[in-house]
Amino acid sequence: MTGRLAFVESPVQLLNVLEWAHARGRGPAPAAAPAPAPSPAPGTVPAPDPGTPDDLRIVVLSPNDPMSRGQLRRMAQLARDEGFEVHWQEARAGRGALVRTLRELGGPLRAAERVIVGDPFSRYVQLLLTLFGPRHVTVVDDGTATMEFAAQLAGGERLVRWHRKGDLGPRELLLAPVTSLARRRLAPGPGRTVEIFTSLPVQAPPGTEVTENAYAWTRERFGPPSLTGGADLVGTSLVETGVIDADHYLRVVGQLARAHGATRYFAHRRESPEKLHRIAVEAGLQVVRPELPLELIARRGPIGATIVSFPSTVVHTLPLALAGTGVKVAVCEIAPEWLKATASPRAQGFLSGVAGTASGADRLTPRNASAVDRLEFG
Repeated sequence: MTGRLAFVESPVQLLNVLEWAHARGRGPAPAAAPAPAPSPAPGTVPAPDPGTPDDLRIVVLSPNDPMSRGQLRRMAQLARDEGFEVHWQEARAGRGALVRTLRELGGPLRAAERVIVGDPFSRYVQLLLTLFGPRHVTVVDDGTATMEFAAQLAGGERLVRWHRKGDLGPRELLLAPVTSLARRRLAPGPGRTVEIFTSLPVQAPPGTEVTENAYAWTRERFGPPSLTGGADLVGTSLVETGVIDADHYLRVVGQLARAHGATRYFAHRRESPEKLHRIAVEAGLQVVRPELPLELIARRGPIGATIVSFPSTVVHTLPLALAGTGVKVAVCEIAPEWLKATASPRAQGFLSGVAGTASGADRLTPRNASAVDRLEFG
C-alpha cells in the first residue's frame, strides 16, 4: 500500500490537514524537502510513514449547510494552491450518495498506507472505517472534541460527543456495531499505529503518538495582521447544540460587548440565522460570517487587539496562530446556572476543562454565578 488519504468534513479539519502536512516537511508551495523525522518521546510509539507529504490526497466529504460548503470551497482552493490534490465528494447529495461515494473511494481506501480523519465521531467516517483497516491513522483537530476522543480512547469507552446525552436512541442503537468497530479501528493495535495531531492539551492514550500542532503553516503563510485597537467577539454553537438557552446567551453577548467595547461578532458556521439576527439587533454588533476558519481570518487581519470567546477550540488555537502579534485572547467561562436543564451532564465539566486548560488565554469568570451581567478577569 502507498499514499496518504485524508477525509475532511469541515474547513477546520482541512486547515489542520495542511498543518499536519507542513509539520511533516511540506512547506508552502513550492514544496520543501522533507525534514528529518524527530526522535519519538519516551513511551510513545513512532509512526512509520513511508513516502513524503506530496503523496497526500485530500477528499472533501461535503456537508449540506451552505456556510460550511463555502468555507470548504475556499479552503480546498488554498490546498490546491499548495500543490495538493483535492477531490470534492458530494457524499450527502440525496439517495444513492453513500453507495456512490463508497464505490468511488473503494480503490483509494484499499491503497492508503495512512488515513487522516478530522472527526472520529462522524458517522460517515465511522462507516468508512468499518470497510477497511488502515495500517496508520492520524486524527487532526475539528474542535475541542479531540479532548473527548482522547479521553474516551484511553478509557476504552464508546465514542459519544460531549454534548450528547448518554442514553442510546433508536438511531444510536442501530449504528452501535458500526461505532464499536470504528472505535477499534481508531485504536492502536497489532499492525496499526495511531497519531493525534492537535493544538489541544491531551494526554496520549496508551500506544498512541500525540504530535503538537503549533499552526506553523498559518503563521508562515499569512500575516502578521493589522490591529483595530478594539475588541472582537467570537460566536459559538452552544445554543444550537442545546447547552445554553438562546435568551440567556444573547444577554451574555450583550454584556461582553459593552464591557469590552466590541463592535464585531464572528459567527460560528453552525449558528442559526435567527439567532445572528437577534445579536445584530439586540446587541448592536456587526455580524461577520467568516469565509475561512477564524485562525486564518485573524492572521490575515485586520483583527481586534482583544478577542473574547466562550470555551471553544479558538481559545487554544488563536494564541498559537497570533503569537507575537500582541493580540490578547480571553475566554468567558460558563457558569453552571447558564446551562439548560436538558444539557448533557458532562457539559459543565467539559467546558470548564476547555477554558481552564487554555494557557494562552486570559479568563473571564462570573463574580456571581447567578448573574450574567457581571464578569471580571480571573
